[in-house]
Amino acid sequence: MDLTARAFWLRSPGHGELREVELAAPGEGEVLVRALYSGVSRGTETLVFRGGVPRSQHAVMRAPFQEGDFPAPVKYGYLSVGRVEHGPADLLGRTVFCLYPHQSRYVVPASAVTVVPDSVPAERAILAGTVETAVNALWDAGPQIGDRIAVVGGGMIGCSVAALLARHPGVRVQLVDADPERAETARALGVDFALPGDALGECDLVVHASATEPGLRRSLELLAPEGTVVELSWYGDRQVTLPLGEAFHSRRLTLRSSQVGTVSPRARTGRTYADRLALALELLADPGFDALITGESAFEDLPDVLSRLAGGELKGMCHRVVHPSD
Repeated sequence: MDLTARAFWLRSPGHGELREVELAAPGEGEVLVRALYSGVSRGTETLVFRGGVPRSQHAVMRAPFQEGDFPAPVKYGYLSVGRVEHGPADLLGRTVFCLYPHQSRYVVPASAVTVVPDSVPAERAILAGTVETAVNALWDAGPQIGDRIAVVGGGMIGCSVAALLARHPGVRVQLVDADPERAETARALGVDFALPGDALGECDLVVHASATEPGLRRSLELLAPEGTVVELSWYGDRQVTLPLGEAFHSRRLTLRSSQVGTVSPRARTGRTYADRLALALELLADPGFDALITGESAFEDLPDVLSRLAGGELKGMCHRVVHPSD
């Protein structure tokens, strides 16, 4: 078996590189996976690339198979899809998803991989981690039949939340974003779209995912009395100022955080991380999610690609990385 690999490392904030890696032979209960695709989680990974993880969050922000420490050098990432080349018979040759950094081959416990359903193309399965975040957010939010809902922020997470909300019966869902080009994505997902100034108000629930202070302020403005904002954005080391005077108390508004690092306590008793990820992969059978993958490049180009993503030169949402087929 081939136990050589190449991995993407952040050498220093703003500077990435590919490194040669020697793998240990897989032992009992482990699998050797050859990566087919990986995805760049634009918000979190560009923040890491810039060195923006606050010191207080270094432990919380660690990815499952991260090597090194923030700010750098560090090997970071968590959206990998590959094929099992060595391991238990029931996994051998199967396409799997793993929360692993950008690396061409890797060895992990068999329990760390989730089989991708036959109904989900490997190219789309890189979104599993993103849809898993959306599933957890909706468990936290607890939308009800007839709710008036806005999703503010049309990035990977916001669009995934909107796509899942569109399946709820009797709800009014609107995706709100400052970029008018997100209207096309919303249509592909079967969701109404509005610019911030045109968004429908009197919402029972607003899910905020724009990672901007104006977006969070607008989310509060869109609420009906007793309404709730579920905050999904990760601000890193940036400070956010909100108008929590004015009508915040008299209208009895709620601002609640949601984070994928723990399974929502509002999920049904006994739901595990594995259950949540398997559900996310099942939901990805919907081809509408392809609208979230807006760019693609070869693995060899990843250092330059992440630099351009972090600098804003490359736009879009999920960027798909194609690994060598050797």
